[in-house]
Amino acid sequence: MPAFVLVAVLCAALLHAGWNAAIKAEPDKLLASMAVSTGAAALGAAALVLMPLPDPASWPFILASTALHVAYYQLLSRTYGQADISLAYPLMRGSAPVLVALASAWAEPLHPVQGMAVALVSLGAVAACFGGTGRLSRRAVGLALLTALVIAAYTLVDGLGVRRSGAPASYTAALFLLSGVAVPLACRRQLGGRLPAYLAARPMLALAGGLATGGSYAIVLWAMTQAPVAVVAALRETSIVFAVAIAAWVLRERVGRARVLGALLIAGGAATLRLA
Repeated sequence: MPAFVLVAVLCAALLHAGWNAAIKAEPDKLLASMAVSTGAAALGAAALVLMPLPDPASWPFILASTALHVAYYQLLSRTYGQADISLAYPLMRGSAPVLVALASAWAEPLHPVQGMAVALVSLGAVAACFGGTGRLSRRAVGLALLTALVIAAYTLVDGLGVRRSGAPASYTAALFLLSGVAVPLACRRQLGGRLPAYLAARPMLALAGGLATGGSYAIVLWAMTQAPVAVVAALRETSIVFAVAIAAWVLRERVGRARVLGALLIAGGAATLRLA
C-alpha cells in the first residue's frame, strides 16, 4: 500500500470516530444524529447533480439500506445515551464484521484464521465490557450489539447493491440523500419539530458531521481502487483505537487498561477477519 493511501485511510478512520464522538458529546444524541444525517444528505444531493444516477437494478438495495439506516441512527443515539463511546464504539464496529462472517458461514465454513479472529473480537468484547468504571449496563451492551447487527445487515445489502449500481460514488450519494430524508421523517414524533432550530443553532455539527461521514466513506472507496480491498478494510478498523483515544483525551471518559486492551483486541480481530 502506498504511503499516501495509508495516510488517507487512517484519516478516514479518524473522521468516522470523530463524528461518532461529536454525537456522544451532545446532550441530545437523537438530534445530533439527525443533524449529521441531514448534513450528509445535503452533500449527497450536491454530488448527485454532478454524477449519473445509479443503475435501476441497485435501487431496491438503496431503499433497503435506507430503511436499515433509519434503524441505525435511532439505535446509535440510544446506545450513546446509555454507554461510554469507549465501550459502545468497539462493540458496534468490531462485532459487525464478525456477524457478517457468521451469517455467511452457512454457505462457507469459517477458515481457521477467521475462527481465531472471531475469538479475538469476543475476548476483546469481554475485556471492554468489564474494563470500565462503574456498574456494567446490560442494556448498553445489548443496544451496542443490536446496532452492530444493523451495521452488519446494511453492510451486506450495500455490498450487493453497489455491485449492481455501475457507479459506487453515485450509489453512496443516493443512499446518503435518502437516509437523510427518511431518518428525520421516521423520528418526527420524537423530534417534535425541534430539528430546524437545532440545525440553525449548530450548523457546524451538521456540516462537519456530514463531511466526516461522507468523506470517510468516499476515502475508503477511493482507497480500494488504489490498494487491495482486504488491506484497506482491515486498516479501516483503526477507527476503534481512535474512538477510545478520543474518549479518553477529549471526552474525558475514565478508560481503564482492560478497556484499552479490549479495544486493541477487537480492532486486531476485526482487521484479521477482513484480511482472512
